[in-house]
Amino acid sequence: MRVLVVEDDDRVARGLLTALRHAGYEVHRVATAADALRAAPADVVLLDLGLPDGDGLDVLRELRHRPGTAVITVTARGEERERVLGLRAGADDYVVKPFGTSELLARIEAVLRRTRTHRAEPESEAPVQVGALELSPTTRAVTLAGEPLSLTRKEFDLLALLAARKGEVVSRDFIVDQVWQAHWEAPSRTLDTHIAALRGKLGGHVKIETVRGVGYRLAT
Repeated sequence: MRVLVVEDDDRVARGLLTALRHAGYEVHRVATAADALRAAPADVVLLDLGLPDGDGLDVLRELRHRPGTAVITVTARGEERERVLGLRAGADDYVVKPFGTSELLARIEAVLRRTRTHRAEPESEAPVQVGALELSPTTRAVTLAGEPLSLTRKEFDLLALLAARKGEVVSRDFIVDQVWQAHWEAPSRTLDTHIAALRGKLGGHVKIETVRGVGYRLAT
């Protein structure tokens, strides 16, 4: 997934680039409205509204014409009127500075989830193969090195989620939201337990990598 950061503050931009790259995103940064409109297409644009060469809302309106691009405004303009203007101009979400990295990553994932659902095509239910692992979302059948693999319902849902995004880092919050349909705090080790069980069943054929402080990735 490619993220374009449009931010003229070098300190803020450095923090964003570090967090996004650590989370597994491909990131490109520009500092002006003109460069934002010239930049290569991205899946998500993090757009500062206070740009030195133009109004960020005008940039937002132009970006809305690009199919498949989600825009999250990241700005110090926190008043309700400003938020309403941004959303009406076409922002998919609105984040006010200062913000937490975990919150921003969760908002990016939520926006991507909505856009993926909107773009969903029938072939998305085709079997997924990762090395010796083959998984069918429609029949919920799993084979490993040609042999059937027995999984619990939650183990299958978790593995299917990681397999659909093979090679990508998937955050803990996103996994919980998709597999357990809720955000929780208390039983935080439930996810770890399921990951450990899957690793045991996958053996050395397929590797689930831990990305510390973020989530998990199914290695390709």
